[in-house]
Amino acid sequence: MAKITVNGQDKEFSGDANMPLLWYLRDELNLTGTKYGCGAGVCGACTVHLDGVAVRSCQTTAAEADGKKITTIEGLSADGEHAVQKAWRELSVPQCGFCQAGQIMQAASLLAKNQAPNDAQIVEEMSGNLCRCGCYQRIHDAVRLAAGGA
Repeated sequence: MAKITVNGQDKEFSGDANMPLLWYLRDELNLTGTKYGCGAGVCGACTVHLDGVAVRSCQTTAAEADGKKITTIEGLSADGEHAVQKAWRELSVPQCGFCQAGQIMQAASLLAKNQAPNDAQIVEEMSGNLCRCGCYQRIHDAVRLAAGGA
């Protein structure tokens, strides 16, 4: 049985230890903000934080999450006022919006470890998150804004 803290709440998972964390979050906990994209860990739509670090939940098993703290887009900020979420709204980043939860989670992880990333660091850190609408410039601008720069 896996014991996982999800968005500050202790949970127990007694299912298949090899189940992707994505399905546990979506199907068992009804946290549907985390999206299924490619299922291979290359698009970033399913990004969550595992002990504060961005991971692809489609490639992370329930067993790997045992004893860890998971944060989903729903748990990033109870009122949606995380600096990254505010920057996303201010700059009207999303077009279709499908990838945005993963983008926001990746950006929040970046800023947690580097509060003043330069442009190259933003591009590198965000490069694993794909946006089919091509909103990359607005995404990068929002990361800079959330970091305190314009």
